[in-house]
Amino acid sequence: MKRVFVDTGAFFALLVSEDRNSSPAKELFERAALEGWRLVTTNAVVTETYSLLLVRTRERRMKALAFLDALMQSGVRVERVRASDEARGIELVRQQRDKNYSLCDAYSFVVMQRLGIAEVMAFDRHFREYGKFTVL
Repeated sequence: MKRVFVDTGAFFALLVSEDRNSSPAKELFERAALEGWRLVTTNAVVTETYSLLLVRTRERRMKALAFLDALMQSGVRVERVRASDEARGIELVRQQRDKNYSLCDAYSFVVMQRLGIAEVMAFDRHFREYGKFTVL
C-alpha cells in the first residue's frame, strides 16, 4: 500500500476553498481515496493546521474543530513526533542555514525518513528544497 505524508498546506487547501491550491488539494485527496493510499501526518502538522484554520478562516474555531473531528474519522494516521525526532529536527534547522524550514517541516522531514515515506502532499517550497521526497 502506498504511504503518503500530508503536510499542513494540503489539509488547509482541502478545507479552505479560497486557498489557491484548493483544486489541486481536492484532486490529490480524491486520488488518494480512489487508489487506497495510506495517509500519514504528525501531531505537529495537526497542531499547525488547527492554528492556521483558527486564525486564517472566517469560520475560525468552528472550522478548526471541524478539522479535528474530520481527521479523527478519516483514517489518516497521526504519527507522534518523538523526542529523538525533535532533536534531529532542531539539528536540521541549525545546520541548513540557507533554508527557512519551519520546525514543523523539519519534524516532518525527520518523521518521513524514520517511517520510510518518500511522497508528500504539500504546496510550500520547503519539501522541494529539502530534496529528499517526491512532492505530489
